[in-house]
Amino acid sequence: MTTTNRHKHFIIYKPYGFLSQFRSHDSKQQKKRFLGELYDFPKGIMAIGRLDEKSEGLLLLTTDGKMSDFINSQKVEKEYYALVDGDITLNAIEKLQSGVKIGFNGKKYQTKPCKVFKLNEAPELPVRSKKIRDARHGPTSWVSITLKEGKFRQVRKMTSAVGFPTLRLVRVRVGNIYLNNMQAGDVIEVTNFCVRD
Repeated sequence: MTTTNRHKHFIIYKPYGFLSQFRSHDSKQQKKRFLGELYDFPKGIMAIGRLDEKSEGLLLLTTDGKMSDFINSQKVEKEYYALVDGDITLNAIEKLQSGVKIGFNGKKYQTKPCKVFKLNEAPELPVRSKKIRDARHGPTSWVSITLKEGKFRQVRKMTSAVGFPTLRLVRVRVGNIYLNNMQAGDVIEVTNFCVRD
């Protein structure tokens, strides 16, 4: 899907510790960090989908509601790199690929089949602002998980369901748009989004 130039579009690397929104009137969130700290965004800007506060990586922003709805639909793949606690097993990967039961809105939800594989080596990513426990506390491993759905904290819940809790989560791709070499907090304005799988 391609949009016209009358709308504004941005590709950002959402840092760890930021909420995927611009401000809050909730007094409990006054000390939280919001996307507006990163750039002087135009009025009417919205995040397309969300990354929770402890997750980081690729986030698309737009003033185009139709584009937002399209990308949030289940037509567009989102790929995540997850650093998990332990050396993930083939059995756990196969369970993730087939779909696992996670808690969602107080009920059990069966995730849809998805693409999952173990990364042979750690991806080249910026150092996270908050230190992650190191190998002295036991082995860790990286997996790629590609979904066409996005329930709240879904990837974290999925890896926990198979016994390998997520220590760090980075979204690296939305459709054909990649994080590439962006650094945490980077903001790139683009003239168009042409998002496809």
